[in-house]
Amino acid sequence: MGALLQGRLERGGYVAMLRNLHAVYAALESALAAQAAAPLLQPFDLPALARADALAADLALLHGADWAAALPLAPAAAAYARRLAALPATALVAHAYVRYLGDLSGGQVLARLVARRYGIAAGAGTRFYEFGDEARALALKQSFRDALSALPVTAAEADAVVDEALWAFRQHRLLFDELA
Repeated sequence: MGALLQGRLERGGYVAMLRNLHAVYAALESALAAQAAAPLLQPFDLPALARADALAADLALLHGADWAAALPLAPAAAAYARRLAALPATALVAHAYVRYLGDLSGGQVLARLVARRYGIAAGAGTRFYEFGDEARALALKQSFRDALSALPVTAAEADAVVDEALWAFRQHRLLFDELA
C-alpha cells in the first residue's frame, strides 16, 4: 500500500493486490450474506458497501477475464478468507469495520491516484473505490459508525470485536508484506 501511495507500485503489483483483496471481500461478503438475518447485522447497510463485484470488474478490465485462474492467491489472503468463513456475526462486524470504513475513508483519493498512475479513465478500473458521490460516501460512513456505536454487545463481546479488528489489521499487514 505504501508503494501504491508513493507511486512506485507497478501495474502488475497493483493487480496482484486487487486479486488478493477480492478473495478477502468475497469471503467477507459471503459470510455476511449467510448471516444477514442475525439481529446484530441488521443496522448495517452492508449491500451498499459490498466490494467483491467491483473488484472483479476492475480485475477483468485491468488483467482480463481469466484473472481468477491466472493470478495466484497469497497465503495470507487464503488464510484470511478461511477465517472469515468460520466467524460469528460479532466478529464479522470487526472485519466489515476494518475493510469498509477504510475504503470509505480513502477510496476517493485512491481512485484518482490509481487512474493517474496507471493511465486509466476515472471509473474504468477504479470501481473498487466508488461508493457514489462524496455525500453518499460520507452518509455510508456515518451510518456504519452509528450502527457500530449502537451495537448491543457486552463489554466482553466489545473486547472480542476489538481483538478481531486488530487481527484483521495484522493480517492485512502480512498480506501486503507477502505481496511486496
